[in-house]
Amino acid sequence: MSIHIVRFEYQDSIHWGVTSQGKITVVPGNFETTGDFIYQNSIEDLSQLRGTELAEHEVRVLSPVTRNQQFVCQGANYREHMIDSGMDPDGKHYNMIFTKATSCIVEASSDLIKPRNVRFLDYEIELGLILKREITGAVTVSDANLHEFIAGVVIVNDYSARDIQIPQMQFYKGKSFRTFGPVGPYLCLLDVQDMHYLKKLQLRLTVNGEIRQNDSSASLVHGPAQTLTELSSVQDFAVGDLIATGTPSGCALSVPSPGKQRIGALLPDAVKWKMFMKVQEGRSQYLKAGDVVEASIRSSDGKIDLGIQRNRVVEEV
Repeated sequence: MSIHIVRFEYQDSIHWGVTSQGKITVVPGNFETTGDFIYQNSIEDLSQLRGTELAEHEVRVLSPVTRNQQFVCQGANYREHMIDSGMDPDGKHYNMIFTKATSCIVEASSDLIKPRNVRFLDYEIELGLILKREITGAVTVSDANLHEFIAGVVIVNDYSARDIQIPQMQFYKGKSFRTFGPVGPYLCLLDVQDMHYLKKLQLRLTVNGEIRQNDSSASLVHGPAQTLTELSSVQDFAVGDLIATGTPSGCALSVPSPGKQRIGALLPDAVKWKMFMKVQEGRSQYLKAGDVVEASIRSSDGKIDLGIQRNRVVEEV
């Protein structure tokens, strides 16, 4: 029993609701954070909700993840994306983790602001996990008890300034510019019977209608249970925190093969990064002003449909 949740603005107030077929049933109450909403509303009660209804087109849909929640990310977590990134999938056994500034979180339909100093702006569709319970110590998570830890899923686009992220080795800075983290439009709450969908969701991203990324969450290398088990030994989590699970292949970024990287390591930094920039200049896939990026995640049977993100690229004024 999955429930699709929307956070929205209507008549200058922010509300939460259950959305279905373009109609929103308003959830009574004031919930300041994603964690508050999840903590105070069970999926069973929401499934029986009756009350005020609004048409979705009448409201402004906001990110279902509020900015006071953690934004933790996994990198190189799909086999083909590892290869794209110049990694050996059979040799990389660690879970790459980084964070994005929560100030980059915006609504799913937000414009993507391309900073003036960014040359190589890239896209990364990702399946986001929303946590159901607080974690303050090491826990062992498995597929059998995953429903105790995961409340639901969202679409995330981990937009990245590659000319800052790669040469400067600055994941946080290169991925945290304002508007670089659209989330939503929907938060799909999952019941225990729905957890199997985490391995069956299709991620699809287009730029100006052209398919760039198209893969299944079945291709995740480090799955949710494994990742939560590992991270619980490192840090605390709160209800409503977000973990973005990595992106499939098809990004604009072009990374040299491991062999070329070894050769590049012998070169002076100025020469090495000049070569890197030259290669990226030839990549027409990087985003430009006017481009429209659309991202969707859904199950083949249509039961899980996280909606569509649509971001238009605009130059910073």
